[in-house]
Amino acid sequence: MRLYITTLFCVISISVFSQTVRKYSNEFMNIGVDAAALGMSSAVTSHTADVNSGYWNPAGLVNLEDNQLSLMHSSYFANIANYDYAAYAMPLDNRSAVGISLIRFAVDDILNTTQLIDSEGNINYDRISLFSTADYGLTFSYARKLPLDGLNYGVNAKVIRRVIGDFASSWGFGLDIGIQFETDNDWKFGVMARDITTTFNAWAIDDEQFATIRDAVAGQNQELPETTEITIPKLQIGISKLVDFNYDYTLLTAVNLNVRFEENNDIISTSVASINPALGFEFGYVDMVYLRAGMGNFQNELQIDNTEQLSFQPSFGLGFKYNGIQIDYAFTDIGDQSVALYSNVFSLKIDFSIFR
Repeated sequence: MRLYITTLFCVISISVFSQTVRKYSNEFMNIGVDAAALGMSSAVTSHTADVNSGYWNPAGLVNLEDNQLSLMHSSYFANIANYDYAAYAMPLDNRSAVGISLIRFAVDDILNTTQLIDSEGNINYDRISLFSTADYGLTFSYARKLPLDGLNYGVNAKVIRRVIGDFASSWGFGLDIGIQFETDNDWKFGVMARDITTTFNAWAIDDEQFATIRDAVAGQNQELPETTEITIPKLQIGISKLVDFNYDYTLLTAVNLNVRFEENNDIISTSVASINPALGFEFGYVDMVYLRAGMGNFQNELQIDNTEQLSFQPSFGLGFKYNGIQIDYAFTDIGDQSVALYSNVFSLKIDFSIFR
């Protein structure tokens, strides 16, 4: 059984390139970062204002008062895959800021059993090798305040690197752009347009390595696959408001509308686009302790009797901040990208003001 599963994994990994241009790619870049944001079901487009803004909305980087570092780790698919994130951002002056972030999503030490059985039908365990499949996303961010008070913009330049052992690898490039606007009465609005250039990936497939697996499953992968794909744009629109209670208590309420230009099972879906709302809440005490909750990924699920039932995925989180160090935890299905079990997500954020 292990032989068949591993062989099938290899074949599927390569066969994903079966079309010249595909509408969906680089889904690992949609998972999300920062346990604080994930605890609010990622409804942070309008109010994100720290080092993690490079991912959620680069316009928020202008709110940095000092350099910041962020780290996150979580496991995916019952600890089979590792998801890691690191980011660093700094203000350039009182009107602009820059940031850099790296995401790695990988399955390591996969058994390659395609050569387990030799040409004479003998099983030789020495022919088993290991390989990894890894996706990397490197993002460079720039943000600046516009002359209109309260209006900021930000731009991301992304470099995508994807590797499947020695079999295939790709490079991809794309751009994001975001804006934020804050009114005099503390309402915040944000728009994030992802992959506005339809991020392009070009794959290189090793002919010799492909030849070793093309016959691993009879009748499968007999032709060399095509090598290009694109990522279609996505739009995220957010609104939020922070309310103070008796100086010590705060309540942040946020709503996101996530727009994808495809027809799917989202709660609102047409042949042109689909819209999926996300709701997030954060209750804070003396700007030190935070309790978070959210609801997202609203879907019209088809039941056995052909009726539709509305479903959603909740998330919860806790946070603690003291003297420039913030530790956050979220209990969530990471990024709502699959039917995987809920995961425990931890992240750390350090504000360099503690060293001044």
